[in-house]
Amino acid sequence: MGDERALTQKVARLWPHLDERARRLFAASEARQLGHGGVSLVSRACGLSRVTITKGLQELDAPPLPAGRVRRSGGGRPALDVRDPD
Repeated sequence: MGDERALTQKVARLWPHLDERARRLFAASEARQLGHGGVSLVSRACGLSRVTITKGLQELDAPPLPAGRVRRSGGGRPALDVRDPD
């Protein structure tokens, strides 16, 4: 339980300064460092879902995104001029 309390305090200090991707990657890094059961412990301490932390673990193993991007390109609604050029 000491690990969870220390992590909760660390999160409280860092969270306001991180964007959504940085939060995911931070949580995933902490979970990986803790080993077995780390995802669940970090989930409780951070308030993120285990699925989100697992996604962060996958992102840690993937190549980095281009500078200035928080999300991968390709998501979202297509621009109106692309959908209906006339």
